[in-house]
Amino acid sequence: MSTNVLRTADGWWAVRGERAVPVPTKAVTTAELIADRAAVQEAARSDETGTPVAGLVALSPVTTPCRVVAQMVNYRSHARDSGFTGDIPPAFFRKASGSVSGPAEAVVRPSHVRFLDYEVELGLVMGASLPVGTVVEERDLPSYVAGLVVTNDVSARDVQLTKTQFYESKSYPTFTPTGPYLALLEPGDLDRLPDLRLRLSVNGEPRQDRTLADMIVRPARALTLLARFQALDPGDLLLTGTPGGTALKAPPKAVEKLGALLPPAVKWKAFFRSQARNPRYLRAGDLVTATISTPDGLIDLGEQRTPVTDAR
Repeated sequence: MSTNVLRTADGWWAVRGERAVPVPTKAVTTAELIADRAAVQEAARSDETGTPVAGLVALSPVTTPCRVVAQMVNYRSHARDSGFTGDIPPAFFRKASGSVSGPAEAVVRPSHVRFLDYEVELGLVMGASLPVGTVVEERDLPSYVAGLVVTNDVSARDVQLTKTQFYESKSYPTFTPTGPYLALLEPGDLDRLPDLRLRLSVNGEPRQDRTLADMIVRPARALTLLARFQALDPGDLLLTGTPGGTALKAPPKAVEKLGALLPPAVKWKAFFRSQARNPRYLRAGDLVTATISTPDGLIDLGEQRTPVTDAR
């Protein structure tokens, strides 16, 4: 069974139910912690009473700097929401590691961003180097993936769409809330991936709710495709796509065809005028809650609770 690890300013903790025990390690980075699994197991099996988890202030369990890579349109429900039909070619993009933030840290909307969106995603944390040219079979996945985390691929849609710029629109500080737990996996845990259920709500209203069975390109295949051009190292993070239910959705086909006839400036002005009436975009004062777990709770990555604020 997986072992949940939490990081605070004081170090690493092995989580046991509602209490946590300090991990006796000198590890500072996620990669160093993964290499010291013996210390994690020692804490997990300790007789110590531990500290209440509720009293700990969790940081992102993925330390930076690191590579942060994401898959684009990797759930069938999200593909439908985005207006895609037929086969969808796998695609990746990078996010700045400076966007990684803690699981309770505020998401800060830059002053020039009007349309702030959410995307709950399963994050794979690498436990071994993935050289360019590597082919990863399903049976090999535990050799490369050490753990799982909850992530939120926060997106500035007006930047993304008008500039066709994923890197900027998804890389502002606090745009990748991560954690609270890093679930360090044991052999067999990755067989449960299709059972993992991703859920996100805003102010208690459910927005996203799907299992990984909705995923188009599974992790082993994704790592093989990524390794055609991108190496990864222990502690690097791969976001594996989001299910349907984001605020942004493709316009009806008739509207889309009409928009294609308009000059770009006119088209985007009309599109964002319509989006301004969409109440699902994030605003200051909102609270975003995200969880990923199996139905039996044997793999449970914890709960993110991130408020939204405006930049001062």
